[in-house]
Amino acid sequence: MLPSSRTQLGLFFILLCPANIIGLWWAVGSPLVMDPNSICRKTKRLAGKQAELCQLEPEIVQEVAKGTKLGVRECQYQFRFRRWNCTSHSKYFGKILQQDIRETAFVYAITAAGVSHAITQACSMGELLQCGCELTRSRAPPLPTAGPGTEGTAWEWGGCGDDVQFGYEKSQQFMDAKSKKGKNDIRALIDLHNNEAGRLAVRSYMRTECKCHGLSGSCTLRTCWRKMPHFREVGDRLLERFNGAFKVMGGNDGKTLIPVGDNIKPPDKQDLIYSADSPDFCSANRKTGSLGTRGRVCNSTAMDTSGCDLLCCGRGHRDETVVLEENCLCRFHWCCVVQCRKCSVRQELSLCV
Repeated sequence: MLPSSRTQLGLFFILLCPANIIGLWWAVGSPLVMDPNSICRKTKRLAGKQAELCQLEPEIVQEVAKGTKLGVRECQYQFRFRRWNCTSHSKYFGKILQQDIRETAFVYAITAAGVSHAITQACSMGELLQCGCELTRSRAPPLPTAGPGTEGTAWEWGGCGDDVQFGYEKSQQFMDAKSKKGKNDIRALIDLHNNEAGRLAVRSYMRTECKCHGLSGSCTLRTCWRKMPHFREVGDRLLERFNGAFKVMGGNDGKTLIPVGDNIKPPDKQDLIYSADSPDFCSANRKTGSLGTRGRVCNSTAMDTSGCDLLCCGRGHRDETVVLEENCLCRFHWCCVVQCRKCSVRQELSLCV
């Protein structure tokens, strides 16, 4: 059987038998199952709000799939220099989701954030009938910012602000539905907490953008609206939370989470939490979901997580010369074509042994 066929079977296995909803939506990051009708048809185990969304609002499901893909890409960017590089390999990724480790916490958070961000963006772009621009009539006017030419300027809300609350609620409706079935389950409490941390990384960091109006470049009136943070900012913020994640254990009542170790304060809603220690991800281990770091490109001079000492787990590295092709000698020809030649470039790489 061809490798691509095995990959397809793996993805469809996740779809038919999802360990949890996050595993399902990481599977839809594949072009094989991006169609919302295909998604809903194969997810027979969905119920309640999830099934209702599939039946009544398939366009929302499509944005959920886009948001998951956004989360996949951001996770892989943020973890590109780490031993676990956020691989979406189905045989290994499912094992990651079965553990309550820090990496799983980040996956839940970035997925919920991606879904919230994608749905909100679709609202602002006019791609969904259920929503549009943010309603601002009841909001207080924006505070003037210090700067030349702003004294005496009139302010008002306008433009098309992002309706982040709609995206937040739809993400909550879909991503949290399965976990709510076991409210007394510690794993469910952890998953729900990390989902919320991801959504808050979008909703709590809205920024105000303004545009001046007036004759000859004056700013006699300023129209302002609220915009979501760029998703790279969301990923950066959640990575900081990942680095400072809290280890927790379940309370005796089965409904609370208690910090473990030397933590002085309990985690707040924007912190990431986990209950089990991560494997070292140095060697391939299908049981833990580790692909290992053998053959990974590392930086022989860096002292951070991308450095060969850390990434290669002390096994050492080898230097290898590769020849790559890239565009070069590009010229613009009127109108309107850019023509390039292909040049061979030799590059020195360090690879973990």
